[in-house]
Amino acid sequence: MDDLANSVAKIAREAGQLAMARFRTDFARWEKVPGSPVCEVDLAVDQMLRQRLSALLPDAGWLSEETADNPERLSRHRIWVVDPIDGTRDYIRGRAGWAVSVALVEDGRPVIGVLDAPVRDEVWQAAAGHGATLNGRPLIASQRDAFAGARVPTDALPKADRDLTMVEKPNSIALRMAMVADNRADLVATLRWGNEWDIAAAALIAIEAGGAVTDALGARLAFNKPDPCAFGVITSSRGIHQAALDRLSVRARAILEPVPGT
Repeated sequence: MDDLANSVAKIAREAGQLAMARFRTDFARWEKVPGSPVCEVDLAVDQMLRQRLSALLPDAGWLSEETADNPERLSRHRIWVVDPIDGTRDYIRGRAGWAVSVALVEDGRPVIGVLDAPVRDEVWQAAAGHGATLNGRPLIASQRDAFAGARVPTDALPKADRDLTMVEKPNSIALRMAMVADNRADLVATLRWGNEWDIAAAALIAIEAGGAVTDALGARLAFNKPDPCAFGVITSSRGIHQAALDRLSVRARAILEPVPGT
């Protein structure tokens, strides 16, 4: 498994360098839907990753943000779950908060996760049961056990959460989750529908570092579902995860179960 993870990390690094070659240059960019940017570099990196990763494991299926979904993947024991540039908005703006995200999922669970963030000179890597590393250094996730004061990567805190502490927020949700794995943050939470490719690699990295990861209602994440989405993600130290759920799951249910007639 470690050898396979190293091979995946090498391919992800090459993909990161492909993206870096066009970083802060003039390239085509547009919106797939309002608020969801994409650029020609996303597509080039996606194509490169599919070619290289499929050659590495020809039997594995494919799920990527930038490839049309094919339900044939549901019959596969193993599947690559990929976001060629997670944090495209930061990439387009010439900022550092983006990464190539690659996960190998077996029977619904990530077994390899790699994030390559070339502007930040960071390579995050994990294999199930083998721990997680950053640039080869073993990771130990946040050990925080007090919810008040927990560090959260965000641009602003709502009034109800001002007992928390803001820290740097990269655009990439995967990098924000990885911050918990490296004890740079204590809590990352979203309360909206998200896609498997955004979180698969980072979820494994956080768990292997000793963190806790669930959806916004506290359920364990599953991958390669027919509809490859989950409602929210909560990544935190184990010591505050239940407190985070106590506060945030109420809001999640209010979003998912609106008052009748509204």
